[in-house]
Amino acid sequence: MSNKKESKLSFVLDNMKFPVIAIVLSFIIGTFFILWTGNNPLIAYGALFGGSLGDIPKIGQTLLKTTPLIFTGLSVAFAFRTGLFNIGAEGQYVMGALFSVIAGYVFRGMPGFILVPAILISGALGGAIWAFIPGVLKAKMGIHEVIVTIMLNYTALFVSNFFIRTIMNPKTLMGTEQKAYSVLIPEHGRLTQLTEIFPPFDYSSVNTGIFVAILVAIGVWFILFKTTMGYELRSVGHNPTASEYGGISITKNIILSMVIAGALAGLAGSTIVAGLTYKIDMASASAGYGFTGISVALVGKNHPIGVLASALLFGIMSNGSRSMQIAGIPKEVVGIIQGIIIIFIAGEAILKVLPAWQERRKKKKELKKEIDTKEAE
Repeated sequence: MSNKKESKLSFVLDNMKFPVIAIVLSFIIGTFFILWTGNNPLIAYGALFGGSLGDIPKIGQTLLKTTPLIFTGLSVAFAFRTGLFNIGAEGQYVMGALFSVIAGYVFRGMPGFILVPAILISGALGGAIWAFIPGVLKAKMGIHEVIVTIMLNYTALFVSNFFIRTIMNPKTLMGTEQKAYSVLIPEHGRLTQLTEIFPPFDYSSVNTGIFVAILVAIGVWFILFKTTMGYELRSVGHNPTASEYGGISITKNIILSMVIAGALAGLAGSTIVAGLTYKIDMASASAGYGFTGISVALVGKNHPIGVLASALLFGIMSNGSRSMQIAGIPKEVVGIIQGIIIIFIAGEAILKVLPAWQERRKKKKELKKEIDTKEAE
């Protein structure tokens, strides 16, 4: 039992080692960029962490920014774990937000303890439906999910804008003047602000969505690593041919994987609508939570628990960048640090793949040499 615990701890530490090194090196490299701009790195990083973790309300705002990143990070990580590259978390997030607003209006007569779950479930359903499209195309026709999900990101934004302008507009539903945003979800359908439970959060807008995100992350971990369904999903992602010989349906599991990933991204849209904005706005570009989710998943090593830590890191940098800017440091420095972290993480993947590629190449050369020798004889 002791050896088993030690091996698990060793496995966790090995997986954490490179992301931690990547983060530390990224901040060190970021120091040179800060010096290049003529600023003091100590002031810059003091503003970054002070602005995100300096007091309880600032911590609350950091957790607010972390919440949707947990969901989109889980979405991308779940798909990665099952052999799929879900670039469509952004579109699924948008559809989750749209479905949440629709549910908030349609079920507005329900009591709060029913309406709030209905809004969250509707958001998950919106993301799942949007992800079902690339899942079916991949499973049935072999169309790569990256191409389809990228296109659906833009389609989702246009669909959302259409609904805001027409069906879900206050003018259409309430007879008021035309607005550039949808109707508001009712007050009893909104997530509880943590300041109501814990007053020191003060001006922070953090809400119970953060607890939903943590519970969902634990649930995703359980599904992936403790259930038969999770084993089948990971098996198909690791080796589809062997899985098919083992009686596992590739088609079913590809679709299921995309649907679950979409539902997770849709929940990000739900928690933003039900916990912060209470509506959706017309926009020329989406919020970017889905694209940041890709970075969150990579830094979190595509593990649900790793995603929690990674999302918090990105939440800290996102919330602290404003304080850096106020202190006179360009906010682009944070983007540079995030980019360097991703480069290091990608570099680790290359280092792992390169020896295997070199070994295959060596074997091919040896085989060719052997064949040439036999032909010469």
